[in-house]
Amino acid sequence: MWQLFKYTMMSKVRFDAIAKSQERKYGGIEEKGKRSEQFATHVFNEEKMLQYLTRDAFASVKNAIFSASKIDRKMADQIAEAIKAWAISMGATHYTHWFQPLTGATAEKHDAFFDLLEDGRALEKFGGNQLVQQEPDASSFPSGGIRNTFEARGYTAWDPTSPAFVYGTTLCIPTIFVAYTGEALDNKAPLLRALQAVDHAATAVAKYFDKNVGKVNATLGWEQEYFLIDKALAYSRPDLTMTGRTLVGDAAAKGQQLDDHYFGVIPNRVLSFMSDLEQECTKLGIPVKTRHNEVAPNQFELAPVFEEANLAVDHNLLLMDVMEKVADRHQLKVLFHEKPFAGINGSGKHNNWSLATDTGVNLLSPGSTPMKNLQFLTFFINTIKAVDSYEELLRSSIASASNDHRLGANEAPPAILSIFIGEQLSNVLDELEGVSKGKLSPEEKTELKLNVVGKIPEILLDNTDRNRTSPFAFTGNKFEMRGVGSKTNCAKPMTILNTIVAKQLKDFKKEVDALVNKKSLKKDEAIFNVLREYIKTSKRIRFDGDGYSMDWEKDAERRKLSNNKTTPDALQVLTSEKSLDLFKSMQVMSEVEAKARQEVDLESYTLHLQIEGRVFNELVYSQIIPAALEYQNMLMKNVAGLKDIYGAAHQKLTDGQLGIIEQIAEHVNAIKKKTDAMTAARKNANTLKDITKKAIAYSSNVRPYFEDIRYHSDRLERLIDNQLWPLTKYRELLFIK
Repeated sequence: MWQLFKYTMMSKVRFDAIAKSQERKYGGIEEKGKRSEQFATHVFNEEKMLQYLTRDAFASVKNAIFSASKIDRKMADQIAEAIKAWAISMGATHYTHWFQPLTGATAEKHDAFFDLLEDGRALEKFGGNQLVQQEPDASSFPSGGIRNTFEARGYTAWDPTSPAFVYGTTLCIPTIFVAYTGEALDNKAPLLRALQAVDHAATAVAKYFDKNVGKVNATLGWEQEYFLIDKALAYSRPDLTMTGRTLVGDAAAKGQQLDDHYFGVIPNRVLSFMSDLEQECTKLGIPVKTRHNEVAPNQFELAPVFEEANLAVDHNLLLMDVMEKVADRHQLKVLFHEKPFAGINGSGKHNNWSLATDTGVNLLSPGSTPMKNLQFLTFFINTIKAVDSYEELLRSSIASASNDHRLGANEAPPAILSIFIGEQLSNVLDELEGVSKGKLSPEEKTELKLNVVGKIPEILLDNTDRNRTSPFAFTGNKFEMRGVGSKTNCAKPMTILNTIVAKQLKDFKKEVDALVNKKSLKKDEAIFNVLREYIKTSKRIRFDGDGYSMDWEKDAERRKLSNNKTTPDALQVLTSEKSLDLFKSMQVMSEVEAKARQEVDLESYTLHLQIEGRVFNELVYSQIIPAALEYQNMLMKNVAGLKDIYGAAHQKLTDGQLGIIEQIAEHVNAIKKKTDAMTAARKNANTLKDITKKAIAYSSNVRPYFEDIRYHSDRLERLIDNQLWPLTKYRELLFIK
């Protein structure tokens, strides 16, 4: 009787959670009013500025946004008073500088508007000093050696290019975060520098084609993939709670093999969550537009309208926070880990990137005239050249412990960076490559114009299929960077991409101007000559085939493309002489800042694997092995009982039980040995002081044990009585109704 009670209690959390989940009823949320009428009601945008700011204050903010001019403190006081008045009218009681430390998430410290005068009277106070700059303690944020933990000074400074917003009862002011000595301690400051660099470089090149261009913005449209799990079931799994993924778990009989979830009818419970989320996003100015089921069960995606890159990054980070809060209200748990479940698709965050002028032109959109298509080819080919020159650096921007699990399978691109442009554009580039060097003959000019005008516009008809294995694909009027992980801060890959494109465009302009000035070539001919050379020298990065094939790995090696499959390998390029020269020349990061980010990312990788190793140890010794031994003892008692009853004849009756007992013993023995060896390897790695060597030790000596431990655990899950298995199973986690 006691044993039966014990067995029942071991599974009680799991089965109670399932029962509660099935008893809940979820209806759709009534959406009142048009989305357009609700949009950005909680954002201090241009409309609110016109209402609350004086003409001079409004002009000061606009100049800061478009010309990067500084706002003086006297004007900042006026702006702060206006923002306070608006925020209080929206129900705000506190304010915070909202920033992006090197943890990958956002951070905030709330202060009340409430203050006391000398005579003891109270009032709501918020001045220019509080708006423009604050000094959070912030000593425990990762800095990569820029400062010691006892050096607490760090400053947050207002970023006027990203509007303030009211979230709940708090006024949130987007800011950068810098050290006392001036180095960037966040992801936003380098991004802003990179965006400024690409603006200057792209504007200078765009003026070849339109003298009226005064500014070029990098645009970003992210696609956020995620999993939704019942909250009670998620919290019944220690591995999901501690690491964000299931370290063990046998695949359910039905996964994604029928493709019935993809673009299927959205479950009512999920649709209720999505509707609530969209209302919150709309008020916060996040322009979410698309929602659908993704390939894996319980996997979904949402995507917004394209925005300026800095604002898009802020909106994505805000979105992830809002998603977690809304999911909690719906008794759900959002999983942003890139590979929370083995054997099915992981989650990415595709970054769709382009360049747009202040004259309303997408520079990566093919046109209908020779000049427009020459402009398109210029920015298209320069982007390809930039990625070819810095493919290893771009790969490093998406490196993380969690993304290592995702890359290279189930529609995720491989670690080898290549560019897909499709057959038609490949043919166009091949033809341009064949043009003779130097001044063009009349025949070549005619042929070139026919090629450029007659063929490129057809790309708008989607006559090129998509390549789901391509890490960097041209998709009509933008490039899609598909390797970015679901929980990655988009600022990291966007900083690198915009920096390398800025560098490439700057070099391109120098070469074109030199041909015009020294060789007396016409501007169009000089542009074509330089582009033709770029087509030749960047040809190795173009690949339209199967990125998963072993043939491609061999071919990529022959092309001398990097294939850094692990984060420690991928991050080494951050401090190469070439990378440091790039960051310095484009004024995006100093050598100290670049090295700090490498150290932070290596340490983060190590700590993630360290936590996973500890959770493995806990699962194996406190849950998996005890459950296995308990079931094994039950079987042995059954065999002993049959022997007592049937004597020697029991042998024929107990072959099955004995076989299971033996299998359990083998897997228990193996899982214990592997776990002990993993723990020893982890302890050895922890003795290393050099962070690079430590990360490599975790990657090479600790991580390989994880799959071995999982294998034996999953085999035990197949053998052990369902009532005894202590962990919620995939079939219970992965199918929300």
